[in-house]
Amino acid sequence: MPAISQLRAWWAERPPAAGAAVMASGIISVGLRLTGHETLSRVALVLAAVAWLALAADFAVRLLRERTRWATEAGTPAGLTAVAATTVLGTRLSLLGWQEVAGALLALSAVLWPVLLLLVVRHWSRRMPGGVFLVCVATQGLSVLGATLAAAVGADWLAHAALVLFWLGIALYGVAFAHFDIREVVTGAGDHWIAGGALGISALAGAQLVAAHNADAFLWNGDDNGVLRAVTTALLVLGLALCCVLAAAEARPRLRYDARRWVTVFSLGMTAAATLSVSAALGVPWLRNLGEVLLWIAVALWLLAATGAVRSAAHR
Repeated sequence: MPAISQLRAWWAERPPAAGAAVMASGIISVGLRLTGHETLSRVALVLAAVAWLALAADFAVRLLRERTRWATEAGTPAGLTAVAATTVLGTRLSLLGWQEVAGALLALSAVLWPVLLLLVVRHWSRRMPGGVFLVCVATQGLSVLGATLAAAVGADWLAHAALVLFWLGIALYGVAFAHFDIREVVTGAGDHWIAGGALGISALAGAQLVAAHNADAFLWNGDDNGVLRAVTTALLVLGLALCCVLAAAEARPRLRYDARRWVTVFSLGMTAAATLSVSAALGVPWLRNLGEVLLWIAVALWLLAATGAVRSAAHR
């Protein structure tokens, strides 16, 4: 049928950055759960899970049948959305109580992460678009999921592994920033927002590690926990400040739909989730109101991005 053929053609042409839609939906689900909107959270979770399954199947098919195309796409920063999307989905499933499934997704992410990270770094160049920060996002995604699972099942070794990934993710942010084309802040199609989202997920990872320590005071000593709290606070402040800068740069209209706009949704949703989590883990109640405001802005942008995606598919 023409409609089915049209859908297949659109799907075949989708960019690797389409994984950002899963990341965006997943973190919106996490944020809605943190604010008590469980029904809406589960709706977003179902959408994220369905999209993840479709992308995972496509990932496997291309790996087995289209090795050249798979290698080309995997060598771009957007290829790391496979890891980031899996960890975000796993984190939400862990919060739902599905620890075995979340553990399986963590294992899958841990296998994919070094392979894709190496492929991406080998193809780095100067003045790269915002997707370069996905090296940080994917790494911190593993840290977030690891810390969340550690707190849920009481696995100290997993918390310590998450702590190592947390520091590595921060280091990778610095390296990515050195390769980022700062002009993208004004000219980017949406993926430049990942610069803020990477700081957001780093702050979220820190908050989850602090929460894990709050649940088990013997994870590390008080001095280490103090440093972790200070760094987490600094990451959140920097993330919020950068989001303000990026929002100000949007004064130059970029209204045409682009799949990379899902990265904008993810980044705002991640900053909202980080703000809410830092509020709870570090005991800063007033941050919760700010987190809720950011979350609803992210939800509104999710709806706009979804509308744009549907219209884009319909006009193929």
